[in-house]
Amino acid sequence: MKSDHSFSQPSLQRPELLAPAGNWECAKAAVENGADAIYFGLDRFNARMRAQNFTEADLPQLMTFLHRRGVKGYVTVNTLIFPKELAEAQQYLCTIIAAGVDAVIVQDIGICRLIRHLSPDFPIHASTQMTITSAVGVEFAKSLGCQLVVLARECSLKEINKIQQQITQQETSLPLEVFVHGALCVAYSGQCLTSEALGGRSANRGECAQACRMPYELIADGEIVNLKERKYLLSPQDLAGLDVLPDLVKSGVTCLKIEGRLKAPEYVANVTRVYRQALDGVMAKLEKPNPLTLFPSREGEIKAPLSVSKRGWGRGQSDQQHYNLEMAFSRGLYTGWFGGINNQELVHARFGKKRGVYLGEVSRIYNEQVTVKLEAPVKPGDGIVFDCGHPEAKEEGGRVYAVVSKGKETLLTFGRNDLNLRRVHIGDHIWKTSDPELDKQLRQSFAGENPQFQRPIYIEIYGEVGQALIAIARDQLGNIVQVESAISLVEAHTKPLNTDRLQEQFGRLGNTPFCLGTLTNHLSGTFMLPVSELNRMRREIVVQLEELRSQPKRWQLRSDVSFHDLLPSSSPSSPSPPSLIVLVRNLKQLQAALKAGIETLYCEFEDPRAYREAVQMVRQQQQKNKAENSSLLTPFCTDAMNRVSPNSQLPTIWVAPPRITKPGENWILQQVRACEADGYLIRNYDQLQFFAADRCIGDFSLNVANPLTADYFQQHFGFERLTASYDLNITQLQDLLTSCPPQWFEVTIHQHIPMFHMEHCVFCAFLSTGTDYTNCGRPCEKQEVKLRDRVGSEHVLKADVGCRNTVFNGTAQTGAEYVQRLIELGLRQFRIEFVNETPEQVSKTIHRYRQLLQGEITGSQIWGELKLQNQLGVTRGPMAVSALR
Repeated sequence: MKSDHSFSQPSLQRPELLAPAGNWECAKAAVENGADAIYFGLDRFNARMRAQNFTEADLPQLMTFLHRRGVKGYVTVNTLIFPKELAEAQQYLCTIIAAGVDAVIVQDIGICRLIRHLSPDFPIHASTQMTITSAVGVEFAKSLGCQLVVLARECSLKEINKIQQQITQQETSLPLEVFVHGALCVAYSGQCLTSEALGGRSANRGECAQACRMPYELIADGEIVNLKERKYLLSPQDLAGLDVLPDLVKSGVTCLKIEGRLKAPEYVANVTRVYRQALDGVMAKLEKPNPLTLFPSREGEIKAPLSVSKRGWGRGQSDQQHYNLEMAFSRGLYTGWFGGINNQELVHARFGKKRGVYLGEVSRIYNEQVTVKLEAPVKPGDGIVFDCGHPEAKEEGGRVYAVVSKGKETLLTFGRNDLNLRRVHIGDHIWKTSDPELDKQLRQSFAGENPQFQRPIYIEIYGEVGQALIAIARDQLGNIVQVESAISLVEAHTKPLNTDRLQEQFGRLGNTPFCLGTLTNHLSGTFMLPVSELNRMRREIVVQLEELRSQPKRWQLRSDVSFHDLLPSSSPSSPSPPSLIVLVRNLKQLQAALKAGIETLYCEFEDPRAYREAVQMVRQQQQKNKAENSSLLTPFCTDAMNRVSPNSQLPTIWVAPPRITKPGENWILQQVRACEADGYLIRNYDQLQFFAADRCIGDFSLNVANPLTADYFQQHFGFERLTASYDLNITQLQDLLTSCPPQWFEVTIHQHIPMFHMEHCVFCAFLSTGTDYTNCGRPCEKQEVKLRDRVGSEHVLKADVGCRNTVFNGTAQTGAEYVQRLIELGLRQFRIEFVNETPEQVSKTIHRYRQLLQGEITGSQIWGELKLQNQLGVTRGPMAVSALR
């Protein structure tokens, strides 16, 4: 496969095509099918620990291979790093930097700091795990030293364009990268705690268990909603940005990323080739616009076809390209959030696993043959599966033996004993899941040792009679070499060195990484040089360019620094009794917490307008407490009474904005601030800026998992406290508390883990026929909804003011057994959270935890009485289990 040979200066930036590589074969498949760069993980600290991955020892050879082919290599270090891992992470990063890797993709804020401390110029790419959804988020990444930002997959084209506009105006511009194809997480990356809550496996540590691909039942107001065959309520279709490529290019994104580090090399070859060809075609059209060919730029005009229900792809992309993408891997292909929110399309809910190309429905079963009206081609040898609407059960399928057309219908025959036709039914959907012929073609695309994908070089020719012929060659990466002939030019009597002859000789670049882009002939006379000498010069150009390309990048690497330089200094904590913080999610719970005498109250309401009433309730309680304190402080009161501080019983109220802030959503933050609470829980980068002048507490969604991250937030934003990451088990939490001043932190010891936090609105998708908040009828305001999983647990579903949904674990978990140990380490602030508990349950739970903090009962007693899940932080299961990583 050859790249385009012509070269013209583009008026628009050509985005880099970035492909995944879980192993060597995948890396080769990406390179030979046109990837400009690959991203891959090593054996630690990457978000796809189930992939085969590379080792540190592979790095020199891999980077030499990539660079010789003109391809960049990015290493994923896109997990949270725990305190005891910092020394190992430093050594790991030094190896990566020294190997000449082109960049690392990072989630952890502390690791961004460490990289910049080790090397002032090594490129950092902010991972999609950093949950960046706005211009402020881009600015935050830039302040950490990042050179590129991978936006959250939930950003629409309209939002991407807005972010581009804002970062340009604010002079905080960074290159932006977006995912263009592959599996879509239903939850915001970096904010999903489901695998941890249900299985003790952290998605923030590369161990996602894909709970979103499982079936769920929808329960509304206590009744199961009959959704018929729709059971996979949280499983999005796969992203396919093929049909919006022109819009993506025009948005100015720098890089288009293909998901799939767990996929086979055939998948990598297939998808990379499709997008390489499509992107080159789009660039050719946009650089030389045809007035008859229009690419819609308004978001509403983007067509987003649903392969599950119909074919007929739009916007000029070929049926073959879409066929190839569906055969690569498909749960249904859709443009994701690029076209904005459409909750009726994103999740079809009929299955959560690979299907492929839809062939049609079974219309007849007779004489060992299956009749179907085909909607896509099928041939002998193809593999198919029969879909009876129960993908969770074993499905019937096999290889097609014969295909016979009869009018508009087709008869499919299968090998003897390959199928149990008694398990096939009229009306079953038929999917083609395997195309051996396509797979063979794909494997051939990266087989053998000789390069199959070639990138252009540009050659200029100079010379005078009696002097050497000079050839100056440069590639697209800016490498340049000059080669001179060993024989002087002489006047030509026959066969002079004209442009055609020079192009013929210098264009013979087979079995090399190069093809001839353009050749510019600056010879002003008719000269001659032996063909053998021209061939030698051509070979020398190849050798020198390959040598230049394969030299490792020389990034600065300081040997005299360490992560220890960035650790916070310890400061003595003033002795004080432990304090209980209560987070409530409605006014009745707030009233119960006030009656219980809680001094620090957090509110997280679905509608921020209700915060005004919450603040008023707390202010009234403050006045009441002041009056009571005043009556106590009289000349006739006892010494014990005199020791009561006038301020000790004044409750404070802190309110929480939504977890995500997108362009145009500052009105929500203004609404939150309008309640004039005592302070605010900070959940994202926009809120860091918006509430900078207010009292603030950093919440769990900031992913504070090590002292370098904690120190950054404390030094730059002056939080009163930080909530420790929910990814920490007891051992890791102790390490955090002993590596930082413990008074920096609060720890959540009782909660229903917020598992999925997602743009996908389950209320809209399955309790309405609407597409978004404008036409759904707001079922979230009328019905109490839960999701029942396969084992019968019922998980609470809530929507916030931005219509984003959170699924809370149906079972609360407690870390009560570890409270005394944490108190001994200097921790004083302990949080408990409620979701849908009654006021009576709130009062009882507060009472028990207050007894615990006062040492009147043990954590085991609480656990037994409240029948809670006995764990705190859910990484690797119960808190008692030490980290295994």
